[in-house]
Amino acid sequence: MADHDALYHRLFSHPGMVAQMLRDFVAEPWLDDLDLSAMERVNAKFHGAGGERRDGDVIWRIPMRQEGEAYLVLLLEFQSTPERWMALRALVYVGLLWQQLIREKRLAPDGRLPPVLPIVLYNGDPRWAMPLSLREQIGLPEDSPFWHWQPEMRYHIIDEGAFSADDLATRDSLAALLFRLEHCHDIDQIGPLIDAVIAWFRLHPAFEPLAAVFAMLAGRLTMMQDGASPGVLVSENLLEVKTMLATRFEEWKRQWELKGELKGELKGQRIGQQIGETRLLRRQLERRFGPLPDWAQQRLALADLSTLDEWGMRLLEAKTLDEIFQ
Repeated sequence: MADHDALYHRLFSHPGMVAQMLRDFVAEPWLDDLDLSAMERVNAKFHGAGGERRDGDVIWRIPMRQEGEAYLVLLLEFQSTPERWMALRALVYVGLLWQQLIREKRLAPDGRLPPVLPIVLYNGDPRWAMPLSLREQIGLPEDSPFWHWQPEMRYHIIDEGAFSADDLATRDSLAALLFRLEHCHDIDQIGPLIDAVIAWFRLHPAFEPLAAVFAMLAGRLTMMQDGASPGVLVSENLLEVKTMLATRFEEWKRQWELKGELKGELKGQRIGQQIGETRLLRRQLERRFGPLPDWAQQRLALADLSTLDEWGMRLLEAKTLDEIFQ
């Protein structure tokens, strides 16, 4: 997890990567008011008034086209369970950022605080369904006069897995390729995806420093098919990762075929055993109670092995069919 977090930090420490993500996956009209070509990365490590330290994720200062500046707080989430209190966490980060700007005397000439945009980038498997506003988590009725004194915070969620593969394939951005790679569950698609990443970097040489990060992400995805641990070192060269994938693909294919054959054999054995036990129990019931009614035959036809075994045990003491099938 920490290693994955470090790779994401490297990716979103590149201004072009962040700008593409904003244009492709935020796409709000107010983005036109920001000069994304002049973004500047700022320190994301804060110290509270009591000396406690808080580490943010990635923070960017973005000049506004008219005047002033805005700050993008990018919160990276890799949890298997979405964070319920993300709005509160965003509020804490924004408060610490503002305190830092006040201490450093980096406020606008009018002395007011700069606007902040909190964005949560989430790559977990369960879809994000947490409250996007702190207001939703405060225990007050909508018409309460106390709302006037309550803090408010909203964040924008980018849930990578919420975008379909077809949707992502239509977007010509490195962020879209990242989301496709992160949520690729079909081994047949890894090779074409790596080819698409290689082709994209050839057309966008300014992003070349990020090619090594994508190679490591793709390599780890490939190594996972071999059952390798996350800590195994992988190549930082996309062509080498592609070659590694090609040499392993036939081996994986043979392993899948063998697993499929074994699974089919085991399934066949279970079905055969179930049919045999059903026939045996039917004969025993007919010998004791005579021809079985339709409802009893239907129950037998639908029963699994554990149920058949239970009914067979009841047959030893039951005096009626109802006592067996109850």
